[in-house]
Amino acid sequence: MVQYMPVTQSMFLIAETRDQPMHVGGLQLFIPRQGQTAEELAEEIYERFRAATDIQDLFLKRPASPASIAGYTAWQHAHDIDFDYHVRRIVLPRPGSIKNLLRYVSLSHGALLDRSRPMWEVHIIEGLTDGRVALYTKIHHSLADGVTALRILQRTLSPDPDDRTGTAFWDKEITRRRRRRRTPAPAKTLAQRLTGALGSALSTADDLIGLAPAAAKVAMVGVLDRDFVAPLQQAPSTVLNVPIGSARRFAAQDWPIERLRAVARRHRVTFNDVLIAMCSGALRRYLADQAPLPEESLNAMVPVSLHDQPGDDGNAVTAIIVRMATDVADPAQRLQEIVRSTTSAKLVVRKLKPLQSLALGAANVWPLAFAPVPGFVNYTPRGFNLIISSVPGPEEPQYWNGARLDGTYPVSIAMEGLAMNITVTTVGGKVNLGVIGARAQLPRLQRILDHFEAALVELEQIPSIAPASPDNPEPSRRR
Repeated sequence: MVQYMPVTQSMFLIAETRDQPMHVGGLQLFIPRQGQTAEELAEEIYERFRAATDIQDLFLKRPASPASIAGYTAWQHAHDIDFDYHVRRIVLPRPGSIKNLLRYVSLSHGALLDRSRPMWEVHIIEGLTDGRVALYTKIHHSLADGVTALRILQRTLSPDPDDRTGTAFWDKEITRRRRRRRTPAPAKTLAQRLTGALGSALSTADDLIGLAPAAAKVAMVGVLDRDFVAPLQQAPSTVLNVPIGSARRFAAQDWPIERLRAVARRHRVTFNDVLIAMCSGALRRYLADQAPLPEESLNAMVPVSLHDQPGDDGNAVTAIIVRMATDVADPAQRLQEIVRSTTSAKLVVRKLKPLQSLALGAANVWPLAFAPVPGFVNYTPRGFNLIISSVPGPEEPQYWNGARLDGTYPVSIAMEGLAMNITVTTVGGKVNLGVIGARAQLPRLQRILDHFEAALVELEQIPSIAPASPDNPEPSRRR
């Protein structure tokens, strides 16, 4: 069966080169249940995964043959899965440290997925001296983005430590369970369906008519508000924004989510403001070690959900550009500038209709589509220096067949002109941070993890930036 491939999927295949693999991944760590060894858990995962032969359509898709021509326009479905290829069991070399694990993920993430097969892999990794078992998965971005991939993995987990129904993330049984739990929506009458369709069409037409005035408003805000970073504004040139090779380096770390929430409460800022401030402080230190720190602030592209906007179906995402204030030495002032930048960008998005917000996001990210074009990175202005994403997950602890999930770290995409990508997910009371970088262009990337911790300590120690009040007198003492 041949299936049409939408351009939103084919663009990731077109953009892919040997030096720019376009797959997303994840690294999960599990603690064996009581009385179980790491080897036994790895064997259980391996056997359960291989037994899951009723496979969801998504994991049977591959580019149509020949892949170099038809593979950019249509999908074919494989008849079965070669589990010896897609499901791999790995034992780390001694001493089995976390560094060994991250080195393995770094090397594996730089390898292209085979387009003659469904484009995903799962690596079951044992040999860690701490007794945990790791799962490294990767799936092509044309099949799933990072948020979708994380949700797919989470569907195999349970908050119940006694649940023994764990299976593979491609198993159709997962979909059947979700359907059984779902309450069916009341059927709509023909009149209701026609009215809804007409209302949707009119709303879309209204959004389209308003695109030009909305664009003018955004441009005007960019002129009048120094805190708002409008599309096409120039970001400074750094070692993060150069042509790269295919080799990758991956670094990962986690923190108790309560540490970051405590900082957010104390300063009366958002959780994401704290994340961006951590990234800003860490990048200041890392770039100062590797190359001259730019005199201008770095800009980050930050995806933003449109879930809370009227008429949105909950899946739409736009993108804003945030000034990271990396040119500010004082951490309190740096946090204040970041908050002003994020607040200004969000105010602009809230004043736009959903389709207009999506258009703003497209205007911010359009340079990514042309990154593989020879010379584009070197000779074209850029609006941002890196991407910082945050993906929320379940708050309660998660288990797979009684084995507790101890960490889930996103492994994203580095590409031409964007040598570093930072992605964060929150699961089970932890903030899990994954940094993917171009190996040659960003040496000693592991050191940035220490810089993240130092930046968080700074935010914990500085006086509160919140307005003075009877309940929060610290700002007045600071003055």
